[in-house]
Amino acid sequence: MSVTQTGIDVPLMGFVGEVLERLGDVVVAVEQCEPRRGIARVDPARTVEAAERMFAMDGSRLVTATGLEVRDGIDVLYHWALEPQGVVVTLKVLATRPDLTLDSLANVLPAANWIERELHDLLGANFRDHPDMRRLLLDDTWPEGLHPLRKSFDQIKDRPPLPANQSPPDVDVDVKAHRGDHS
Repeated sequence: MSVTQTGIDVPLMGFVGEVLERLGDVVVAVEQCEPRRGIARVDPARTVEAAERMFAMDGSRLVTATGLEVRDGIDVLYHWALEPQGVVVTLKVLATRPDLTLDSLANVLPAANWIERELHDLLGANFRDHPDMRRLLLDDTWPEGLHPLRKSFDQIKDRPPLPANQSPPDVDVDVKAHRGDHS
C-alpha cells in the first residue's frame, strides 16, 4: 500500500507502515515512511480519534508536540514513540487561519495539557474543550494576542514594557568564565 501526496507515492513499509495503516482513514497524507520514522498528516476534524488510535497501540506514548507557523495556519506536530520497536511517528494537524483552532487532546491524554498551553502561549494555537487554557509560559501582563514565536513578532518593536513597579533583572555575567578564558 502507498499513500499519495502531491503526486508522490510514499510506500508504507515495515513497522512504521503498519502503524500508519492501522490509523486508517484519519490519515489524509503520508509525508515520510522510513524504517524508524513516519510522518503523516491527519484530518483536523479527527485529531482526537487519531490520538486515541495511537494511544491504543502497545508501547506507544505521546512524547511531545511542537508547532510551526505555515502559510495556511499553524501545523501542530504530535510526536509519538513506540518504545518496544524504537519508532517515532509524527502526526501533523493543521489549525487553519483565521481561528487556528483544533480539538484538544488534554481530555483523553493528560500529557497534552501543558503542551497545548505552551503552543497557545507561544504560537497562538487554540484548543477547543481544553480543561485549563491559563497561561503557562508567558507572564500575566503579556499582551493578549501577541505570540513570540509567530513570524510576525518583532523582538524589538513588540516586546511589552515592564510594569511600572518592576525593573529588569540585574544580571552579572562573567563573560571570560563562560568562554573558558581564565587568564
